[in-house]
Amino acid sequence: MAVTTVSLNGRLVGPGQPPYIIAEIGSNHNGDIALAKHMINEAKRCGADAVKFQSWTSKTLISKAEYERNTTYADKKRHFGSLKEMVDAYQFTPEQHVEINNYCQQVGVHFMSSAFSPEEVDLLKGLDVPAIKLASMDVTHPVLLAAAAKSGKPIILSTGLADMAEVATAVSILQENGCKELVLLHCISIYPPEYQDIHLNNMKTLETAFNVPVGFSDHSIGTAIPLASVALGACMLEKHFTLDKDMEGWDHWISANPDELEVICRESKNVFEALGSSVRTVSEAEMAKRSKFRRCIVLKTALKAGHTLSLDDLDFKRPGTGIAPTDYSYVVGRSLKHDLDIDHELAWTDLN
Repeated sequence: MAVTTVSLNGRLVGPGQPPYIIAEIGSNHNGDIALAKHMINEAKRCGADAVKFQSWTSKTLISKAEYERNTTYADKKRHFGSLKEMVDAYQFTPEQHVEINNYCQQVGVHFMSSAFSPEEVDLLKGLDVPAIKLASMDVTHPVLLAAAAKSGKPIILSTGLADMAEVATAVSILQENGCKELVLLHCISIYPPEYQDIHLNNMKTLETAFNVPVGFSDHSIGTAIPLASVALGACMLEKHFTLDKDMEGWDHWISANPDELEVICRESKNVFEALGSSVRTVSEAEMAKRSKFRRCIVLKTALKAGHTLSLDDLDFKRPGTGIAPTDYSYVVGRSLKHDLDIDHELAWTDLN
């Protein structure tokens, strides 16, 4: 059965559609609404289809004991204080979700977010997001998977950290709870991963196994790997986004800056166009070049009328306006009607 497309607020995602590009802002807004809006503007300018945030609070994501284990960090640039202080600073309130969603609608870019609890699924459903995103860490969270599926929204599930059996279980839970539109994202949850660990060919494995559209959630540095994923058929591309890689915060350093995101958005669409069809065709532009770029049969030397042609008498040169090289066997053994010069482009009217 062929893989079917998924509709995200009318934008089709899947086979035959250009890649859907998600600028993953995540928590790179650093808790600053003005910065978040600036990033939305830049993502839209670069050509992203959607911007994505993360919907969690200090109570829905991390346990008290984990907070107590992470009170100080050696890297002060990525961690300005304790884990609890950073989570408190970077979380978005429900009111801020509404403000950012409204702003995205004004700008003309899809607002999406990753839900980390059933309550946040409800929050995002109330905002009428085009899809609910679930992070790799939640492939093994059946309660959250079921809640997301019951929202009636398309689901985008990242598959980092998970083996095939875990992905299969997650897909079953989603489908059993009403998920009718699902996109899986191949993902390596290392920041950044080694190239040999990325395994882009896994996208085809996921598509074959689950018969759903498959994209790529990228944590590599630069633009090469996400563009390669599109060349291998990624229908959706999620890339961390920042205005400045040197900003303080968790993920800025592994994120694409505006110059890189612009390249990814532009060139991924070019790559998609270049993939074209698996049916071998010759374009009109190429057909027009045949006569100039191909060869015709010419004489190696000047020959007299009545000479019987052999293969040794023939050469093959541009342009392709005369007798085609493929017809040489119909020329050999024929005689000339008149004297001809060296390099003469043979015509059928030259032959007896």
